[in-house]
Amino acid sequence: MSEQTYKFNVVMTCGGCSGAIERVLKKTKEAGGVSSYDVSLEKQEVLVTGTMPYDDVLAKIKKTGKEASFILSPGIVKSGETLP
Repeated sequence: MSEQTYKFNVVMTCGGCSGAIERVLKKTKEAGGVSSYDVSLEKQEVLVTGTMPYDDVLAKIKKTGKEASFILSPGIVKSGETLP
């Protein structure tokens, strides 16, 4: 599977919230499937790049108890979609 980049809107109210997401994504990166990630508490966004399917990445983020939804952005796709 080729690498994809996913952007999520995640409700985070403090550094503990963003830290929880960073810890989950760090473990996922170490295990493979995620090559990079960026968690922005200010923007309430999480950007994830890797070979892991969209649904699996979303499940990892939601595992922290945070509300997350996909953000459609230019150059960013959701699993099963292709860029024009």
